[in-house]
Amino acid sequence: MFTDGHSGVHTRAPTAAGAAPPSRAASLTLATAPPAGVRVLVALSGGPDSTALLVWLKEIGLPVCAAHFDHALRPGSESDLAFVGELCARLGVELWRERRTGPLRKGNLQAAARVARHDFLARARIDAGADLIALGHTADDVVEGVLMHLWRGSALAGLRGMPESRGDIVRPLRRVWRRQILSFLTARGVDWLQDPSNFDTQRFRRAYVRHVLLPRLEADAPGISQRLLGVAARATQAQAAVEQRATQVAGDRARLRAEPELVRLEAYRQLYGEMPALGRRHLQAMDRLSLAGRPGQRLDLPGQRTFVVTQERVAVISLGGRGAVATPAVPRLCLRECWGCDEPQAVHLRWDSADRLSVGYRSPGLRLRVAPGGRTRKLQDILTDAKVPRAVRDHLPLVFCGGHLAWIPGLAVSTEFEAGGAGRAPGPSWHVTMDGAAVRRW
Repeated sequence: MFTDGHSGVHTRAPTAAGAAPPSRAASLTLATAPPAGVRVLVALSGGPDSTALLVWLKEIGLPVCAAHFDHALRPGSESDLAFVGELCARLGVELWRERRTGPLRKGNLQAAARVARHDFLARARIDAGADLIALGHTADDVVEGVLMHLWRGSALAGLRGMPESRGDIVRPLRRVWRRQILSFLTARGVDWLQDPSNFDTQRFRRAYVRHVLLPRLEADAPGISQRLLGVAARATQAQAAVEQRATQVAGDRARLRAEPELVRLEAYRQLYGEMPALGRRHLQAMDRLSLAGRPGQRLDLPGQRTFVVTQERVAVISLGGRGAVATPAVPRLCLRECWGCDEPQAVHLRWDSADRLSVGYRSPGLRLRVAPGGRTRKLQDILTDAKVPRAVRDHLPLVFCGGHLAWIPGLAVSTEFEAGGAGRAPGPSWHVTMDGAAVRRW
């Protein structure tokens, strides 16, 4: 029986004494460097992958800091902090740290730990003034993930593994193999931490895939890991097209009925968000309601959320006790310099707006400027025309600039604050997204 939990005691892996100076052979030539000048926060566990990522980013001259999250899931885990603290001190890198003290959410332990870790990383990125969060996933992680998803019967999304970038999260080592990581660290005489659970093939599925299944496959079909990485790359391109199509469809029932199942299920994933992940059983139940459900029908989902059906639309809302919609935690704004992109979860606001931006919710009398220097519309009218369900409207996060409504995510942006408007000189803008709130296209 395999589990997704964590246990065991980390031990420091030995490195070669008197290691030779770094050479080109030990460099991470396949790594993808973030843009020059971008400040990067490295999610640092102390393992070889995240340690190599930190050292490499420091070597190539990027402004870098680190964040360490102690999940507090095993005795002695606090000793990891001492190790990463010493490493960061030697490298001259600022370290943000946190140990979990509250309970994890119910359900899958690995998923709950990931939610807690990503919540910490989002807060640490803002506190550190970083532009991006860098994770240390490697090509081996991608291949292992593909096999694990196939094992569970995954569709296209599972074949791609984790994406190289999404929002403010990047994975620079996604095309680098673990053997190259170890050579990189050994050549520099850098120690790392080793988790014994990574070798427990009886309890942990990823360990079994890594140390038993993949070696057997490589023995029977040499080079299969490289070919599986190629499959993941092609699946990534195909999934991107599916996601773009699903974003355009959003919760419109008529448009959903006209799409193939693959696009419909992705649309429901986008309505729901990423964590905790939905299983195929939930997605298919949502699909049945979307295609043939009656207005007013609902479906309970993990994470205290519910799928609701209206005459023309479907939506996912967060629920509190007794079926009442609960006010969610206010999302955090993520800002970075941008010269223009088409990320669907983002908006581009004027360069001089950064210190006046805030997140809030609907209140009486709000209006949005829809024409340069001229006409405004009531927020209520915009939401009604977009057929946003009444149960959602008071809990839809809004972005304000100096107290004025600037952005209704997924619907409209004020011409007063939108970058690149009429009469404005070309130049950089603020690329604005929200942590913890998926932008839904109503």
